[in-house]
Amino acid sequence: MSFCITTAAKQAKHASLTLAVLSAAKKNTILRDIASRVREQTPAIIAANKLDLAQAQRANMGLSMQDRLLLDVTRIEAIATAVEQIAAQPEVIGEMSALQTMPSGIQVAQMRIPIGVIGMIYESRPNVTIDAAALCLKAGNAVILRGGKEALHSNMALALCIHAVLLAHDVDPAAVTVIPDPDREILQTMLTLSDEIDVIIPRGGEGLIRFVSEQSQIPVIQHFKGVCHCYIDEYADLDKALSILENGKTQRTSVCNSLETVLVHRSIAEQILPKIALMFAEHQVVVHACGASLGYFGALKQATLATENDWAAEYLAMEIAVKIVDDFAAGMAHIQRYNSGHTEVIVSEDADRQRAFVQQIHSAVVMVNASSRFADGGELGLGAEIGISTSKLHAYGPMGAQSLTTQKFVVLGDGHIRA
Repeated sequence: MSFCITTAAKQAKHASLTLAVLSAAKKNTILRDIASRVREQTPAIIAANKLDLAQAQRANMGLSMQDRLLLDVTRIEAIATAVEQIAAQPEVIGEMSALQTMPSGIQVAQMRIPIGVIGMIYESRPNVTIDAAALCLKAGNAVILRGGKEALHSNMALALCIHAVLLAHDVDPAAVTVIPDPDREILQTMLTLSDEIDVIIPRGGEGLIRFVSEQSQIPVIQHFKGVCHCYIDEYADLDKALSILENGKTQRTSVCNSLETVLVHRSIAEQILPKIALMFAEHQVVVHACGASLGYFGALKQATLATENDWAAEYLAMEIAVKIVDDFAAGMAHIQRYNSGHTEVIVSEDADRQRAFVQQIHSAVVMVNASSRFADGGELGLGAEIGISTSKLHAYGPMGAQSLTTQKFVVLGDGHIRA
């Protein structure tokens, strides 16, 4: 039987009405049971993931993309733990805020409510299937998940875990719909269903984001690429700087919170760049260096003069751009010109510089003396994230359950009429 996205969206809309009134206890029980089911089905999930990995290798998929695709015992346990963390968080639906009595005598408050139906479009990373489903359920939303063809077997194995639990709790499985067909026409139709789907969240490469943003008739919360910078100030602790840079660039290169550019204040370049060069050589990092810094990387096999394109590049690999800047203002100007609104880091012991960086840099996450790798929903207390929004409307930065809600005004009166 062929998959009909229009029918699926209508079913999701119907399911969302039930989800919106589920009790917090019921939702949290469902989430904990999903975590348990994922753990129980680990062998089946890994078997499905191996099919996707084999296909990726036949297609000569890049190593960074294969890393995003990989599910092993450790990553599956992390997925299950994230779901439990989401379940343990305070309930967001029904929360009342800003209660005040107006001159007319009416009482006015705002109540947090679900958005309705979330359309999630993503590539490669199958953990998003569980993370997005769990966050949407926590926030009382139905969700339609359209993953990429490269992760189809993995996504469907995870969907079986979710649906088994929903059915066991007598919850409509249409609350979490995983599209089983990667046909592009299904995606294009999905983007027109504004009566059924309330918001679209694309998460993936720049091409996917632009396609969705241009084609969608539904509001889009963009999750663009991560061109993340580390600025090493003249007042930096050099040991801290080296450690933060190493972690941000080399711990896991395939993710959007890895560093892509390091900026070094000219006054400390001679002290720290030789150390950075040794560290990059150890990790076999490819360096694209400015003219002033290229000489420090002569011992590296792969060090080239940076071009204009390198300053805006998201490498997602053991690759980085390096630039010496004359002063703090030049560093800020470079970041403001080339950043993608994701995550920026300053390493400095000077409180005034730290304060100025935080105030001047308008990215979703700003770090002071900490690795960019902390730009993650789990690390920032959200349990997991549906993505990191680089839009400034509605949500900005890692989006947890609260970011998947909206607010309505509630007015309390006792026969009040307007004069």
